[in-house]
Amino acid sequence: MKTAHHPAAGPAPHPSAGVAAPRWGLLAVLAGNMLIDSLEVSATLVALPAVGAGFHLAPSTAQWAMTAFAIGFGGLMLFGARVVAIHGARRAYLLALLAFAAASLLAGVTGSFAVLVACRVVKGFCAALTAPTGLAIILNTFPEGPPRSRAISVYTVFGAGGFTGGLLLSGLLTDISWRWTFAAPAPAALLLFVLGLRMIPAAGPPAGPRRRYDLAGAASATAALVCLDWGIASLPGRGPSSVRVWGALAGFAALAALFAARERTAADPLLRLPPRAGRAGMLRSALGAGSLNGSYLALLVVITFQFQTTQGWSPLKTALAILPASVPLAVLALHSGRMIARFGTRRLIAYGALPPVAGYLLYVRLPAHPDYLTAVLPTLLLVGAGFVLSFAALNTQATADLPPAERGGAAALYQSAVQVAAVIAPAAAAALFQSGLAGGPGHSAGLRPAVWLVVGIGAVGMVAALTAPRRRPVPAPRPTPAGANAKQP
Repeated sequence: MKTAHHPAAGPAPHPSAGVAAPRWGLLAVLAGNMLIDSLEVSATLVALPAVGAGFHLAPSTAQWAMTAFAIGFGGLMLFGARVVAIHGARRAYLLALLAFAAASLLAGVTGSFAVLVACRVVKGFCAALTAPTGLAIILNTFPEGPPRSRAISVYTVFGAGGFTGGLLLSGLLTDISWRWTFAAPAPAALLLFVLGLRMIPAAGPPAGPRRRYDLAGAASATAALVCLDWGIASLPGRGPSSVRVWGALAGFAALAALFAARERTAADPLLRLPPRAGRAGMLRSALGAGSLNGSYLALLVVITFQFQTTQGWSPLKTALAILPASVPLAVLALHSGRMIARFGTRRLIAYGALPPVAGYLLYVRLPAHPDYLTAVLPTLLLVGAGFVLSFAALNTQATADLPPAERGGAAALYQSAVQVAAVIAPAAAAALFQSGLAGGPGHSAGLRPAVWLVVGIGAVGMVAALTAPRRRPVPAPRPTPAGANAKQP
């Protein structure tokens, strides 16, 4: 699930060089784009069985239509920040809208699944450019105080509501044709581009020394995710001893090592680890958020294929069935700040890690054709409760222990890690679901390996949340005698 980023999650554009555009018109453009970025994951999710049928693909291959977006978003998030730093927020944002529209149209008409997957990677990269940059534009355009708070709230609500909107849109359009689901965002992106030409303020020249793209780092990180997904997707058809599987996994290891070596030696690397003092908190938050997001998406992959391929549900009925897991977060997104202020991030993260795992365990015991109201709905409500309690707290806690100057890069790294989970978990769940179909469409035990995987992923986040050390309160400064010079710590 994709929501608005942490306020420090993107590069800050330079102040406007001319007359500022009407602020609320600008917000409409930024929030509208956040909406279409957010609906990309859920819209594709409901359409996966239809995509697989259209291209005659098994679930483990059809899942590429969904995970390719996460590959582009997570693998190129850091590179997107570099592109914005070199070319400026306005130019990068507008070009991303155009590329998003073009990729949407091509994905809707192509007869090649490889081209469809490539379009999804491009759209993920466009989201990596626009989502954090949009929030940075808000921070630089709206004055501090109530106007900025209201603008961030609107941006957050549109991001949280996009997942729910994507389910409904895909449910309606996939019943007509899955191609409409992929092509539908194109007109909206073109409209936002036209409005953005007028509304998005121009920026002055980038400050500081000229940055380098680091294409080698970006290419190796993205290719590593592709190899990992390919290896996982190849397991059901070829088995764990397959040369293709081991070759793909070896490619992932080699490319990941190349990326790490490149970032250690590059003069201007994409990846800059946060200071050691705040690194543990960020990594723990990334583990928790990745576990929550990955397990949730993996469960929805299982439910979508189960309902549509083994129970004959329509895409719209499937979309309506899984809405209860996403609606609570969209409705309560505005109250997340108050919850954090009252209960603290550590407590909310711990509380939020428990309900999803309970829901996943409940789903393991269900028959192949469970009753929705008494069996499936409770699981979805428990998962929704976990997101309401902990997702915003995880985003906040990720950079809370870091100095302000380090938060932008750390937040981008955190979001990349969360998207890596959105690649691995659904791919593995689809592979296990496909393997389980060998027992027959009505064989409930065939679904359980995939659901047990979901349980395991959720349990990782639960353990990370429940074993988090208590944060030590910052001691109050000692009173300084009048006239004495106090030294800063």
